[in-house]
Amino acid sequence: MQHERPVVVRTLPEKKLENAVTCGPHTLVADEPVALGGEDHGPMPFELVAAALGACTNMTLRLYADRKGYSLTGVNVELTQTVSGTDRLMERVITLTGELDEDARQRLLEIANKCPVHRALEGSKIKVSTRLAD
Repeated sequence: MQHERPVVVRTLPEKKLENAVTCGPHTLVADEPVALGGEDHGPMPFELVAAALGACTNMTLRLYADRKGYSLTGVNVELTQTVSGTDRLMERVITLTGELDEDARQRLLEIANKCPVHRALEGSKIKVSTRLAD
C-alpha cells in the first residue's frame, strides 16, 4: 500500500492569492500572475497539475524502462495547456534519450498514458494528448 502524505495549503498573511503549499517536509508557493490579481511568486494551480503529470510520466517511464532493461538515459516531458470554455487540453510531448528501437519507443509512449496522475485525470474535463518528440 502506498503512503500518501497530507498536503496542506494555507493563505499567506497580507497576500491576496499567494498560498504556501506543504507536502510532507517540502514547501512551495502557488500564486497567480499579476494580470489575474496575484503577484506571480509561484506556479498557478493548473501549472502544478501539469507539473504533477510531467513528473509522474517521467518517473513511470524510468521505472518501466529499468524493469524492461531498456537503455533509457533521459526523459524530458514538456506540457502546454489550452483552454476552450470549461474544457482544458494538456499536450504532453515526451523526448526520450538513449539507445531505443522503435518498438521500445512506442511501448514507452503507451506506458506514459498509464501513469497514476494521467489515470486520475481520465474522465475529467482535462484531456491529455501525448506524443513523442520528433
